Amino acid sequence: MASIETDYLVVGAGAVGMAFVDTLLEEDPDCHVTIVDKHAKPGGHWNDAYSFVTLHQPSSTYGVNSAELCSNRVDTHGHNKGMYPLAKHAEILAYYERLMNEHFLPSGRVEYLPLSEYVAGDDGAHSVRSIMSGEETTVSIRRKLVDGTYFQTSVPSTHKPAFEIGDGTRFTIPGDLPGLWKAAGDIPQNFIILGAGKTAMDTGVWLLEAGIAPERIGWVRPRDSWMFNRKYLQPAHANIEGLMEFQMAQMRAAASSQTGDEMFAKLGEAGYMLRIDPDTTPSMFHFAVISEAEVEMLGSIEQVYRQGRVSRIEPGAMHFANEIVEVPQDTLFIDCTASAVPFEARKSPRPFFDGDVITLQLAQTPFVPYSAALAAFLEVNFETDDERNALVPCAPLTDTTSAYPAAFFANLRSTGLLSQNPKVNAWNAKSRLHPTGAAVAKLMAEGSPKLAALGEIGKTVQETMPGIMELGMKAFGEHNAG
Repeated sequence: MASIETDYLVVGAGAVGMAFVDTLLEEDPDCHVTIVDKHAKPGGHWNDAYSFVTLHQPSSTYGVNSAELCSNRVDTHGHNKGMYPLAKHAEILAYYERLMNEHFLPSGRVEYLPLSEYVAGDDGAHSVRSIMSGEETTVSIRRKLVDGTYFQTSVPSTHKPAFEIGDGTRFTIPGDLPGLWKAAGDIPQNFIILGAGKTAMDTGVWLLEAGIAPERIGWVRPRDSWMFNRKYLQPAHANIEGLMEFQMAQMRAAASSQTGDEMFAKLGEAGYMLRIDPDTTPSMFHFAVISEAEVEMLGSIEQVYRQGRVSRIEPGAMHFANEIVEVPQDTLFIDCTASAVPFEARKSPRPFFDGDVITLQLAQTPFVPYSAALAAFLEVNFETDDERNALVPCAPLTDTTSAYPAAFFANLRSTGLLSQNPKVNAWNAKSRLHPTGAAVAKLMAEGSPKLAALGEIGKTVQETMPGIMELGMKAFGEHNAG
């Protein structure tokens, strides 16, 4: 059996693993890294995603610290008009492939093993198995194993539906929709979207923009969702005032609310949070970011089924737990029910640093690449796991409106912890993945009058923190019990 040695064995070449390695190489110029991933190319779950997917937040804080993801310009058309760009599927994959081939591998300090899977031995041994040949290579790790797959991100093309599919049912996943033109004489007359998350929203927008009339689309939405209004989440260098306004609005709403639903209602009334149906109170929140134009489009789909999750689909009918609903015979069902993050990863966080294992999770929700890059910085620049873990208590990835205040409180706590540490604070000031660090550092260097907003947010934190803490701790209990 072949064998290799490395300082860090990183499992996963997706957004998490790539952000960690990028910062690790920068902070520790002597280390060697081996990256193993099941996909044929870097990019993790983006390899499996539907072709019309985009980021739903501006691209300025996604990817890795050392390289911009896409051009820094404002979109001039479409539902993101007037806002900074959302990297598209092809751009994201090209970005990670460029990063691997033009930065990581030429450094001579990275070995990349695609189409391979990590295998843990019973005796603590480590090996990598080729998916194509089955051959195994033992790995001697001089420092640490880094798990970049903890969230087990699922997309429609890689998950198994939890419902039955009857014979003859027209059934597809979002990634197959752009290929419908190949059977132009057999385009379905009716479409039903199954699922209520961001994938379902993307699919609804795609169908409408492809020319499908809203009355030909049905939507199974067991729960409605609140979403962040994208216009307030533009890059800090362009609109730090908007980011601060949004943050202060959340603090005031949390401090003056008894429940997460009350907090969302206040933010929704002020336009900071958006929902598709103004007559339905959402109970779901998955940190989706959306534009007002997209919400208006999705609101035109009036045939919404709220009977719960489907248990079976078949030509002419959908089965729910307590009801069978008739639908047109030629309906094409589109499966958008994959859960991006499974229940176990939401409910069972581990320490980031635990001896010879690093588990990449969330230091701040939902900033996945930033959290991974921060972990690499802490690994190199701090001596003990106790020091490191004290700076990154795992932030919860909540699922419901009632639990969201827990994540909001955790983010404020994290910001306080990190800003009080001089080393981390200096690193944040030059990190492109941090939502405000580099922009604030630039404003301070310029002595900009915009810094007045920072003083206002500090005052708001002091005024609202007791209420935020009370609501946040209550939500932590509900999240852990859920």
